[in-house]
Amino acid sequence: MKTSCDFRRLRSWELALAIFAVSAPFVLPVTAPDGASFVQAAVAQEMQKADTSRLVSVGGAITEIVYALGEEGKLVGRDSTSIYPEAATQLPDVGYMRQLAPEGVIATNPTAIIAVEGSGPPETLTVLKDANIPFQTVPERFDRDGILTKIRTVGDFLGVPEKAMVLSEQVKSDLDAAVADAAKRPESERKRVIFILSTQGGKIMASGTGTAADGIISLSGAVNAMGSFPGYKPLTDESIIEAKPDVVLMMSRSGGHATTDDELFAHPALSLTPAAKNRAIIRMDGLHLLGFGPRTASTVRELNAAIYGKKTNASQ
Repeated sequence: MKTSCDFRRLRSWELALAIFAVSAPFVLPVTAPDGASFVQAAVAQEMQKADTSRLVSVGGAITEIVYALGEEGKLVGRDSTSIYPEAATQLPDVGYMRQLAPEGVIATNPTAIIAVEGSGPPETLTVLKDANIPFQTVPERFDRDGILTKIRTVGDFLGVPEKAMVLSEQVKSDLDAAVADAAKRPESERKRVIFILSTQGGKIMASGTGTAADGIISLSGAVNAMGSFPGYKPLTDESIIEAKPDVVLMMSRSGGHATTDDELFAHPALSLTPAAKNRAIIRMDGLHLLGFGPRTASTVRELNAAIYGKKTNASQ
């Protein structure tokens, strides 16, 4: 059986690799030490050529970074978590980041898609990638370096690495200062914070380790009261009482998802904690609190002040 290759249909870096493979026997003695560099340069060149003139952004922090880089003019769509800055809400909404439908994304006629890690479902991502639309996944980590990586990844994909470097340095400096200030508090004086995701059916779903909530609590100079398990899980009454949280942290919500302070502290187990005794509860905008984007330094200052009662001039 004969196989043939239509070189006209190959992308530039694929053609480069094909030529390299054919000529390898003749050039390897000279170029072998730099072979890896040649391949990396070819792939990098192809990534830089991605047409991002009509961009769909998935993930609130990713969209924030696009705006912070001054590249918002490229956006033609965003997911439902992308609600900051307010101007972003005027863009077509392609759905919730973890429940995307390919039809909604493709309807915006994008030339490129950039999405935070964890977006999905997987079958939707497969359809989008099979549609030959350049697709960039941005790594998600809930720490300082994770934020800086997000900024650089977005900047590189949009072809503005210089802008990304400037923004990264600004965010790094501000965040390092905020975290250093929060870290001055002696560990013996740090309060225990429980982040409650939901209270549906009378069951408290709270954050353990490895989550955005766990990350922001740590950066803000407090202790995750439920740091004995990974991810999110419903809690037993015994575990809540034993955790002895000093403060309850929640996202601000409205409608059917809202829980009043009275309803929350009436919970049989939570009512026996120091947090209930002092009615210590903090509610913050979910994206601002858990986004791990350009505004995280502000989040650290605001949350630290709310936990420990200090005044702050930090703004959202």
